[in-house]
Amino acid sequence: MLSNTCKYAVRALIYLGKYSSDGTKIGIKKISSDLLIPTPFLGKILQNLVKQKILVSTKGPNGGFGLGRKTDEISLYDIVRIVDGDDFFKICLIGHHSCATHEAEEKPCPVHSRFGPIRAQLLQFYQETTLAGILGDMTGFEDLIKL
Repeated sequence: MLSNTCKYAVRALIYLGKYSSDGTKIGIKKISSDLLIPTPFLGKILQNLVKQKILVSTKGPNGGFGLGRKTDEISLYDIVRIVDGDDFFKICLIGHHSCATHEAEEKPCPVHSRFGPIRAQLLQFYQETTLAGILGDMTGFEDLIKL
């Protein structure tokens, strides 16, 4: 469903939501080490999120990354849309052109009528699930959940 890049972005944002919610900036080496994500790869991901104003960054010895918005203002949909695009929520499950464009003169694919409602539920889930909600669900399970 999601690319590894997107999964890393989600993990990094959860991490930053947990450890930098008070405005503290966390260095990329610390994030990379704690999440076991290669530093150069993580750097590209985080810089993309900075460009989109999901994160803020500060250079220098006390620099690092922090959230650019409150955790209840960052949804999973925001992250997926920025990193992977929103095609997952629009295109046909099996790649049939008319399902993506919903052209009336063409027949939809054989799974269109069954997958359409599921796709709508997925979109709603991603739009309604925020970092704040995820962080709240982690309370009491920190030792079980490996970011």
